[in-house]
Amino acid sequence: MRNIVHRHLGKMVAGTAIAVAGTAVMMAVTLPGTAGADDSGTRAGRSVPQEAGAAGTGATGPGGRAVAPGVVEAAPAEGQKGEGRDPLTDDELERAEKIALSRQLFRSSENVDGERGPQPLGVDLAEPEADEAGKPDAPRRADVTFYDYRDDTLVTRTVDLGTGKVVATGTQHGVQPPLSRAEKAEAAALLIADPLGSGLKADYQDATGKALTSPDQLQLSGAVYRAAPGAQPAVLDKCGEHRCVRLFPKVKNGPWVDARQLVIDLSARKVARLGH
Repeated sequence: MRNIVHRHLGKMVAGTAIAVAGTAVMMAVTLPGTAGADDSGTRAGRSVPQEAGAAGTGATGPGGRAVAPGVVEAAPAEGQKGEGRDPLTDDELERAEKIALSRQLFRSSENVDGERGPQPLGVDLAEPEADEAGKPDAPRRADVTFYDYRDDTLVTRTVDLGTGKVVATGTQHGVQPPLSRAEKAEAAALLIADPLGSGLKADYQDATGKALTSPDQLQLSGAVYRAAPGAQPAVLDKCGEHRCVRLFPKVKNGPWVDARQLVIDLSARKVARLGH
């Protein structure tokens, strides 16, 4: 391989390319579209010439009669309101979040970008009260969760979808539910802008020939990181109280990049490396 690849990615192993760049390790994976190929070069999804006797876009059935093309029926329209323990409809999801986000909560909180308003995390159908279980007319409620980066607080507001009112509010510290898409994107943006992201950027450059400048260029997975005594540099000791992320980035239509040794503290907006 050319020198620049050796400098960023390290040695090649037969059958699998493993790249080491600082803390970023590139791993070869099967790319989409390579599976399903046959010896003739025809792949799944590629058009195949029609057999003689086919009429237009239809096929020919027994006796040479044309067979009408299949028709896929549209999915039934989703109602605005669900019933019983049915999953929340799109309308209910949107309404619940709007009701839960009061003016006071909006003004007093911050999202992952440091802007006004809490970070939305999710909306789930709330469990019924003990005396409501099995009742077909039990109220439908939704639990709406936000993360307030102003003081690292998880806020849960329960909305009665029938009355349109917030019936309960809870706040917790040190509770870290799964990350939202916006949080993973912000973590990637902080990593790209940090000197510790140089390995990730070098691997991306070698894989694509282009500079990595935006999280939109990556497919992002991630997990919450919690501090353990003596297991990380002091700058990450508050992870768990703070919202911290380990990212698992992937080049779009390309290989994964191993960045597990890097942790992004979204609350402090800092990046640190685990280990030595």
